[in-house]
Amino acid sequence: MKHYFTLITGASQGFGKAMALELARRKMNLVLVELPNSGLKELSGFIEKNFNICVLYIEVDLGKIESYYKISDFVKDNAIQLKYLVNNAGILSRGLFDDLSDKFVLKQIEVNVLAPTFLIKLLLNNLKNNAPAGILNVSSMAGFFSLPKKQVYGGTKAYLLSFSKSLRKELKYDKISVTSVCPGGLNTTTKLCYQNRIVNWITRKSVLSPENAALIAIKGMLNGKNIIIPGFVNKCFRLVDKIVPEYIKDKMINKEIKKFETINFGIRS
Repeated sequence: MKHYFTLITGASQGFGKAMALELARRKMNLVLVELPNSGLKELSGFIEKNFNICVLYIEVDLGKIESYYKISDFVKDNAIQLKYLVNNAGILSRGLFDDLSDKFVLKQIEVNVLAPTFLIKLLLNNLKNNAPAGILNVSSMAGFFSLPKKQVYGGTKAYLLSFSKSLRKELKYDKISVTSVCPGGLNTTTKLCYQNRIVNWITRKSVLSPENAALIAIKGMLNGKNIIIPGFVNKCFRLVDKIVPEYIKDKMINKEIKKFETINFGIRS
């Protein structure tokens, strides 16, 4: 009898940790991936002890291409049978494009674009061998909108959306579902909690806890959904975006951005 696993990147905190715990509650074995010295060993031990499942972990930097091959080798060397792959790791940013360092921009693209793309490529045969299987790519509401100071981040998340939709069509007959989840604001860090408090009332209502968003995301992945937008207000934002004229949206966005001018939002999630 095969023992299946779900591999999650960016698993030590925030949304990734919440999804790991949600999967653990469903008695699904896990492979957790995160940066070194991120508390991954302790989290793995906690989950294994409290949920009575098997939890493996590997500490790598997804900003380095060789890390993708280390993960692939880890899966092969441990004879891990993957049922689901959750590409959650990502780098957020808020700043004028001209002010972002070359190193930061490259790192953001590597983690947000190259990592999920290459991990799917390297682990796809494993997933096919265990079909029906599934892939969950964590995009963002920013992937739908044109947001100043989030130009690279939004671009990477728009790529992930487009890539996922195309790949979903290709893998349909292999019985592998490809799902994109597009969260809005999540209270995952102290800085983000502060950010989410100073926005306007309607935007505050769109903010979810990582636990609530994780429940919606995992249920959607297991049901093979295409695109998941957690939260009623975020769904409304998406609908309104298609209706409201561009100049009005620009005014609304610029008003909100001014509130964050004095805050440093270079955050890893």
